[in-house]
Amino acid sequence: MQIGPWTLPNHVFVAPMAGVTDRPYRQLCKRLGAGYAVSEMAASNPRLWNSVKTSRRLNHDGEIDPIAVQIAGADPEMMAEAAVFNIRKGAQIIDINMGCPVKKVCNVASGSALLRHEDLIARILESVVSACRPFGIPVTLKTRTGWDHHSRNALRIGKLAENTGISALTLHGRTRADLYNGHAEYDTIKEVKSHLQIPVIANGDIDSPEKARFVLNYTGADAIMIGRAAQGRPWIFREIDHFLATGTYLPPPTFGELRDCLLEHLEDHYRFYGEYTGVRSARKHVGWYLGKLPLSAPLIQRINQSDQSQEQLAALAAWFDQFAPEQYLTTPSQALAA
Repeated sequence: MQIGPWTLPNHVFVAPMAGVTDRPYRQLCKRLGAGYAVSEMAASNPRLWNSVKTSRRLNHDGEIDPIAVQIAGADPEMMAEAAVFNIRKGAQIIDINMGCPVKKVCNVASGSALLRHEDLIARILESVVSACRPFGIPVTLKTRTGWDHHSRNALRIGKLAENTGISALTLHGRTRADLYNGHAEYDTIKEVKSHLQIPVIANGDIDSPEKARFVLNYTGADAIMIGRAAQGRPWIFREIDHFLATGTYLPPPTFGELRDCLLEHLEDHYRFYGEYTGVRSARKHVGWYLGKLPLSAPLIQRINQSDQSQEQLAALAAWFDQFAPEQYLTTPSQALAA
């Protein structure tokens, strides 16, 4: 699949998730098989560009190309300025967020709130694409199927995007009103894909190799994007990529591999955020990695109460000592048959 000048290594992508897809996490997912990753949302308001949070989100040191940065906002000129600002900070692809359903984004008419204002969408797309064109930077769009079930307009938005020069469209198969409830509308993604020439990336409820193959085959999408299913399971990208390529399953990770993966992730996380913020923001990752494993509840409680990185790392290392490194996390029939 191609986005502008970039040929991506596979069709399995990481979804941008606020507070999750920071640089350490994106790098980890790419190493474990993700063909593409988009940064968590960066504000278009220039007054926020020098904040600690935004500065971290603009840090791409050592990241595997292409570097894709998602911007959000409702002012066409401000969005264009944000695109250029991020290009000068290293962005190689600019992604426009019109899919975020959370209130603090929609309350300022950003994210999926824009789906109620197609004239404004047209101005934003034109402004950002025009600003990026002199730099040779492609622009992509991530959106939802509509504001609610009575006003689905994904096809009109998709045609508008294509005609404006958007290089690829990611479509989360829910309306804004759905938030993350219910089931993804693959019929809508299929319809949109059938009418567009630009690549379409399907997003929503993809949590297994079988589901990935079904969604690609059913919708005709060019790629899939995985969000929540990858939290605490970054190896899902290699599992899906392998299955799509061969029709066979990779065995699950072993406890030894999980240990190395988690500790490496956390050490990178602490370096990126610093001790105070790193320790606190690491807690959710530990919960995602270990929450469904046996004997993990007391450990997670201890991690959540700890305010020192070395204490967290030591507790995790000690916990893993009770398992044989070669023991699989799970033994599904698929893994045994691989």
